[in-house]
Amino acid sequence: MSIVRNHANRQLGGFAVATLAWFLCTVSMGLPEWRVWYFQDPLDSKTSMALVGMWRTCVHHQERNSSIVRVCYQYSYQDNLIPLDIRMLQHLLLISSRLGMLAAVFDTIALWKLYSGRLWKKATYNPFCLPGILNIIASSFVFLTILYNYLSIIRKDGIAFPPYFHTPSFPDTQKVGIALAMATLSSILFLIGGTIALSFTLPSRYEVRSIILT
Repeated sequence: MSIVRNHANRQLGGFAVATLAWFLCTVSMGLPEWRVWYFQDPLDSKTSMALVGMWRTCVHHQERNSSIVRVCYQYSYQDNLIPLDIRMLQHLLLISSRLGMLAAVFDTIALWKLYSGRLWKKATYNPFCLPGILNIIASSFVFLTILYNYLSIIRKDGIAFPPYFHTPSFPDTQKVGIALAMATLSSILFLIGGTIALSFTLPSRYEVRSIILT
């Protein structure tokens, strides 16, 4: 019985890791802190900082009385006002989130069969293979998004936002935001969860028979 328990606990841990990865991926999508832009010497209510995200950009205006006003502008992948590269990254993150959700569903079914004992009677293949592959693909898509954003920060790339954003196209300095760090952790956890799922092996027929008899 310890063989079943060890297999079940390992896959349950992998499922928990992959589920956390999906949660972090989904949350990071909605955060604006993918790129943090700074502008030097803001004067007369000009922009002092901008948070550039996948679905919105939040602009911080420095007022004359030293107060900070934050204004956020929403956009979607259907809007033509945002660059093509951001729309591509939006699709990558959406696909990653949906792949992670599908992987969680298939993982749940496989765990149910594993705990109920039905897996040992008929299975001749790894039932965790599909969710493992989906999680690894999601990890690679999130990683591509992270890599592009990180390179954009290093190169200090700008974005030509519409005039009503009141945001310069190029920042003086920019750095990594918390959403990028969260997505990085998500990519790592997706990879770990997928690897654990793919490493599942069925016990031999003799072990299975002895487990059922006990």
